[in-house]
Amino acid sequence: MPFDFFDGKNKAVISMAHIGALPGSPLYDADRGMDGLIEGVIADVEKLQDGGVDAIMFGNENDRPYVFKGSPESIAAMTAVVTAVKPLLKVPFGVNYLWDPQSSIAIGAVTGASFVREIFTGVFASDMGIWEPNCAEASRLRTNLKRDDMKMLFNINAEFAHSLDQRPIELRAKSAVFSSLADAILVSGPITGQPAEHSDLRKVCETLEDVPVFANTGVNIDNIADVFSVAQGCVIGTHFKVDGNTWNPVDSDRVKRFMDKVGALR
Repeated sequence: MPFDFFDGKNKAVISMAHIGALPGSPLYDADRGMDGLIEGVIADVEKLQDGGVDAIMFGNENDRPYVFKGSPESIAAMTAVVTAVKPLLKVPFGVNYLWDPQSSIAIGAVTGASFVREIFTGVFASDMGIWEPNCAEASRLRTNLKRDDMKMLFNINAEFAHSLDQRPIELRAKSAVFSSLADAILVSGPITGQPAEHSDLRKVCETLEDVPVFANTGVNIDNIADVFSVAQGCVIGTHFKVDGNTWNPVDSDRVKRFMDKVGALR
């Protein structure tokens, strides 16, 4: 069991609820406004919950090009969306503001999230430039907001980026737990919707005995058995979308078929 909030469920499935582009980002639809953002997320959340997922994570994947520091208007908007949807939730939830650890912690803390996901450690060459997250500031913010119960899920091999740290991935994972107090480690592929190398996932899982490890990208109905043969859980977004397209709405049938297979595996 990865965390207590999964109520004893083994091999946890965290599904993504991708919020539409937020105010201040280039793709924001001002005509639909905040009401449109909330309506879109509610529609996806209902399908995900009906399909039986174990948890939901709200993310601002549509805020391309991505930033390292959230703007006041987008942070406020994401907080408002999560707050509006929260009364409808029947499962635990988390948040991830791409790619800002402090904003992720702040939004998660004030909305009552059970967990946050982010790039908290490392140095990367990325599409957005040199990527240098500050885990210490994020961790201290969590403590100052009195939310030490909110788990920090460390994505240790960033999407859209290449690590400048040449240590093996399993050593970086072990170090993140030792030096930065990671509550869980997430292993990603090179880009949203593409799977992590199974060998990387396996090596991290074999190295960490007391910290949950999740596959973070590219999980689908065809590879979930392999993923669950080593990992304690997964994060899934793209595979649940219509036609398997990250930017489409959630497809109820895809969710149900996937969770039926998960039920047979655990």
